[in-house]
This record gives sequence, C-alpha cells and structure tokens, in this order.
Amino acid sequence: MSEPRDVDVVVIGAGQAGLSAAHHLARQGFAPGSGFVVLDGDAAPGGAWQHRWPSLTLATTHRVHELPGLAFEPASEDLPAAEAVPAYFAEYERRFALPVERPVRVSAVRRTDDGRFAVETDRGTWRARGLVNATGTWTRPFVPHYPGQETFRGRQLHTVGYRGAAEFAGRSVVVVGGGASAVQLLGEIAPVARTTWVTRRPPVWREGPFGEEQGREAVARVEAAVRAGRMPGSVVGVTGLVVTPWVRRALDDGVLTRLPVFDRITPDGVAWDDGRTVAADVILWATGFRAAVGHLAPLRLRTRDGVIPVEGTTAVDEPRLQLVGYGPSASTIGANRAGRSAAVALRRLLAADLPRSA
Repeated sequence: MSEPRDVDVVVIGAGQAGLSAAHHLARQGFAPGSGFVVLDGDAAPGGAWQHRWPSLTLATTHRVHELPGLAFEPASEDLPAAEAVPAYFAEYERRFALPVERPVRVSAVRRTDDGRFAVETDRGTWRARGLVNATGTWTRPFVPHYPGQETFRGRQLHTVGYRGAAEFAGRSVVVVGGGASAVQLLGEIAPVARTTWVTRRPPVWREGPFGEEQGREAVARVEAAVRAGRMPGSVVGVTGLVVTPWVRRALDDGVLTRLPVFDRITPDGVAWDDGRTVAADVILWATGFRAAVGHLAPLRLRTRDGVIPVEGTTAVDEPRLQLVGYGPSASTIGANRAGRSAAVALRRLLAADLPRSA
C-alpha cells in the first residue's frame, strides 16, 4: 500500500463545478499538484455530459455556460452535447494545466487525528487540509416507488439509460416527471411511439426569457432549504418550463398533455384509483437525481433528511468542506460562481499567506 499523499486541498469531481473550483484555487495561490489535486471518477474529461444520450444536441439542451477564462465556441449547435462539452472540458484542463487524476473513485472521506481529511480511493489515500466536493448527481438517479412496481412486465429505465427514440418505435411509453428532461424526451419519442406524460404537479410553462430576478428567486429558495437542512424542491418549480418553438408545436399537437401521476403500477401498465388505466410497454423515469455524497457519510454531517446544511458553499458544521454543484449551485451557471466562492473560502481558512496569481 502506498503512503498517503499530502496536499492542501482535494477536489472530488471534474465536471463544471470541479473544474471551476480548480481554476479558482490556482488563482487563489494554491499550486497545482502540490497545493491541490482533482480526483475524477470518470476515465475521460466531460463530467456527466459524456454520458448524455446521443440525440441530445447543443441546440436542444439547456444553455452550456462557459467555464471561467475560456470561451465555449462550438462549430455548430447541432453537435451532440456528449461530444462537444467533453471536448471543451478537455481543452480547459489542458489550457490551465489542471492536476486531474483519473480514473480515481473515492470511497470515503474521514477526519484524521491531526485535523486533516483522509480521502480514501481505489488508488490510495490523499490527505488534505481542505476539501471541495463536486460530485454532482449523475451517479445517483432517483426512481420513486409505487405499489406494484415489481410486477410490471415491460421495461423500466431512468433517463441515465436512455439512448434514443428508435428503440421505442411502435410501443406505448409512459414518461414520468415534470422537468426539462421529460419534455425533451417526449419531444423525441412521441413521433415514433404512443406516449403518456404524468407528473405530480401541473407543469408551469414560461414564455419569454428567464430574467435575473427569477434566477435569484430560484437560487434563494434552494439556499434557504439547504441552509436549514431540508431537501430542496425542484428549481423547475420556480423557473417553469421554457416554451421553445418545438415545445409550442408539441403543445399544439397534444404531445405535452399531462395526466396526474398514477397511484399504482400493474403488470401491463399504470392505474389510478378513479379507475383509469393506461397500458404500457415502457415506463421511462425522468424523475431526477440525488446528490452523490455517500462518501462523505463518515463525517456525519447529514440531517435526517439526508441533506448537508450549507451556507453558500461551506458546510455549516465543517467549514473546511466546500460543496459545489450542490443545492443552490447545482446548475452550470451556479457551479461557476460556487467554484470561486469555495476557493476564496479555503484560502481564507487554510492559506491566507499564499501568493495570489494574477
């Protein structure tokens, strides 16, 4: 077993949040390699983007926000997001010489007797005075449980397993979920299959641009929930679903006519207590994700709801732990801002005398 490697800061995760944090750590005076290291569980750059379904293009995804210091200038909006964004992330790592180690899978983070963190991985242990957790949510897809779920004879899959509409041609598909992914997948699948859309709450459609005031409101609601140790609600509940031209056509064609979520699952479909039933070959769960923070469990920071209370990016009960891409920063634009906040906080706590780069 190799000896633990000592650094000032370990960043876990090399997606948008992790790369932003790494960039700002360097600007705050932490030396790449000796001062901080980025541990990434994937074999290649790109974070969660590299795992998105192939038919998702830059034109149909949410806006891809640029990382600090490097413009995102794809050759075409028709490029698959799973190709264009990882290529951009790879260039970003090269351009700023970020010390990314991969693939490194973190299993646990513990406190040591001398006041450091021991970051245990499949490639040995790193010891650090500070920690930035940027593990996102992609590895923790959430599927709610409904009575009869185990009796369903068809196929069930989460959006993480979706690869394209062609595999559903001619079939009956129930899409569950009220977020943007559900809407995107319905738009792809409906032309080749019989679709039924179910959500827990009626969708809120937003016409026109999403302004700064709405953005602040959405972030403020999530911040308040996470600060108090509660599970934050869906940001879509505040922002609404964007009515793009194809969404307008889908609404006009009835593709996005929604039903309330069913009460149970049957061997051949779904059913409601009022007697309504829908036959289904496939149930597609577009039901979101949970934060991938299981490796932080030894720190005992989670509430009964499973949330780590944070103030900004700082864990309330462990200031040396910064969580980016978590709670209010779980978006590409939020992740950028959080990366800077985390780096500034760690400089203040750990290395106030470090020389600051230009």
